[in-house]
Amino acid sequence: MACSSGDVPADEINDPGAAPYGNFINYYSFNPPENRLSLIPASLLQDLGYRDEHQPTLILDVGCNSGELSVALYKHLVQQAESEEPSAGRKVHLLGFDLDEKLIQRAQQANPLPDSISFIPLDAVRDTEQLGAYLRQRDCSRFHLCLCLAVTMWVHLNHGDPGLLRLLTSLAAVSQHLLLEAQPWKCYRSAARRLRKLGRSDFDHFKELKIRGDVAEHAKEHLERNCSMVLVQSFGSTAWDRKLLLFKRR
Repeated sequence: MACSSGDVPADEINDPGAAPYGNFINYYSFNPPENRLSLIPASLLQDLGYRDEHQPTLILDVGCNSGELSVALYKHLVQQAESEEPSAGRKVHLLGFDLDEKLIQRAQQANPLPDSISFIPLDAVRDTEQLGAYLRQRDCSRFHLCLCLAVTMWVHLNHGDPGLLRLLTSLAAVSQHLLLEAQPWKCYRSAARRLRKLGRSDFDHFKELKIRGDVAEHAKEHLERNCSMVLVQSFGSTAWDRKLLLFKRR
C-alpha cells in the first residue's frame, strides 16, 4: 500500500523512513521478489483447485508498488506451471494496485504481459468499487487469490486500528483465498524511528494503536472471527521474519 508523497530527495532514497506510506521508489532493490517466491510453490493455483478451463482465474496484488513482484509472481505461478503441465489451467489475469500513481505508471510502462496483467491506482481503505467493477466485468464474485504482502503496517500506521481491520475485512469480502504477510511489531518501531530521524512528524496513530505485539496473530483472529475465513497453510517466514499465511473463505 502506498500513498503518493511526491518526489523523494536523492539522499533519502535508501532510507525506509523516507516513504511513510510504504511507497518506496526502489523497494524491490532491497526486497527482491525471490524473497517471497522462494516460499510459494509454483503449483499453488493448481493446489487450490483453480484449473477450470471455462472461466478465468483472477489474482489481486494489493500495494503492488512498481509491479516487479506482480510480474514475477505471475510467471512463477502461471508460466512455470504451464511449462511443466501445458494442458493445466485456464486463463489467469492479475490485477495490481497501489496508491502511488507514479509507481503505477512505472508498472504499466514496464509490464511485459499487458494481456494478462494490469495495474491501476487505487486506495483499498477508502475505495473498493473499482474492484467490484473489475469482478463484475469478468462475471466473478471474488478474486481467487489475493496477495497482501507487507501492506498492513502502512495502513495501520496511517489509518489506525479501524483502518487495519477495515482493510482486512474488505479484502476478505472480495477473496476466495488471501495470502497475507503482516509486518511484525519491530518493523513498526523501526519505521517510526526512521521517520523521526528525518525530522518528520510521527505517524498519526502510532502511539494510540491498541493492536500490537504479534500483528499477524491479531489479523488471523479478525479474519477467522469476523470475516468467514480460516487459516489453511503457512509457507514459513521470509528472511525478514515475516510469516506468509494463506487463508481460505469458509
